[in-house]
Amino acid sequence: MTTSLVSEEIPAPKHIDAKLVSVQQSLVDMDIGLLTGCQDRPYAFGLAMALIPKRVGVELIGSDEIDSPEFHVTPNMRFLNFRGNQRENVDYAHKLSKLVAYYARLMQYAARNKPRILHILWNNKIELFDRTILMLYYKMLGKKIALTAHNVNQARRDAKDSLLNRLTLRIQYRLCDRIFVHTRKMKAELCEDFGVGEKTVVVIRHPINNAFPDTDLTSAEAKRQLGLREDEKAILFFGRIRPYKGIEHLLSAFHALVSKDPTCRLIIAGEPKKGSEEYREEILQIVKQEFVSDQIILKMQFIPDEEMELYLKAADALVLPYKEIFQSGVLFLAYSFGLPVVATDVGSFREEIVEGFTGFLSKPGDPAELSEAIETYFESDLYKNLKVRRQAIKDYADANHSWNAVAELTRSAYAEMLGRVTS
Repeated sequence: MTTSLVSEEIPAPKHIDAKLVSVQQSLVDMDIGLLTGCQDRPYAFGLAMALIPKRVGVELIGSDEIDSPEFHVTPNMRFLNFRGNQRENVDYAHKLSKLVAYYARLMQYAARNKPRILHILWNNKIELFDRTILMLYYKMLGKKIALTAHNVNQARRDAKDSLLNRLTLRIQYRLCDRIFVHTRKMKAELCEDFGVGEKTVVVIRHPINNAFPDTDLTSAEAKRQLGLREDEKAILFFGRIRPYKGIEHLLSAFHALVSKDPTCRLIIAGEPKKGSEEYREEILQIVKQEFVSDQIILKMQFIPDEEMELYLKAADALVLPYKEIFQSGVLFLAYSFGLPVVATDVGSFREEIVEGFTGFLSKPGDPAELSEAIETYFESDLYKNLKVRRQAIKDYADANHSWNAVAELTRSAYAEMLGRVTS
């Protein structure tokens, strides 16, 4: 990974034919600036790599955490590392100076570089500034703005909503030329609660995650590496540790499961979100008081990209006990590894989980019903034939959540934003 603040354009490697690169460059008929907010590398990687074959030149703004080797050898892609290392253990003053420098580079980039379209995948650290002053600045420069709204109103979901939050969200949404959402329910909320025109909102199903290594590691080998026996039933919670995800309900459900079937094991893997320290301690106390040491594997820490497949292949099922959500990228990460999902019936999970084929649903906020759903899964043919069914789930995800389809819809929206007739 590069550690420079602004990476130079790296020439194509020797094995890439110069004539081919020239032809590919000549086929580019629009350029976009992809603003990542320096987070969510899987989504940024998937979208950027899928747009290139659609004749879209991509300038991707990010940090060390977003960087990927492919960004430096792919024709018509330019990676700009404006943020550097975000995990440095430095004092507050240094962090603040780096943040100010980042915003300065971002604003300078918008003023000096050619892409007419800026596509915001996530806002940056100072949300209120991004939603108002920065948006107005982009519009003043004559830029067309696309925004991927992964959450319509995250503060409401996290019980932190306010008048100021809703006002600044409304300003940002109304200044966008196109807004991409993952479900029809999200589109309805944007239109009804924030006054966004229906033609502005484009529904694009959440794509599969293709940014993490998938080696020849087998499920049996993955279990052994985590200290599990092959016959033990491994249940996985994976992702950021946050209160709305309902891990306490999963622990209650698991308590009932393991009392019936001692071969059940629970893996909780993921980094606590900043501000969720109290929730993390609550989870740790429940585990300490109610379970014996070998029943639960706790990895409440940052999980590097190269370790993702270890947990997803060791698991027999991913469980999403969420209290509220619109959509979850973790669901599609599981599908990309052929892992069935048991989830609560919130957000669009009912649209994305085919019961008995890719997983099962349960009532939210009800540990007893969640326990029954997991038990039903372990009694089903889906689990009993998991070695075969994993490939079927992968095929389903590829057919229904491909990055190719996402890129095609996104490119069409870009063309409309530029006033072009799409073919």
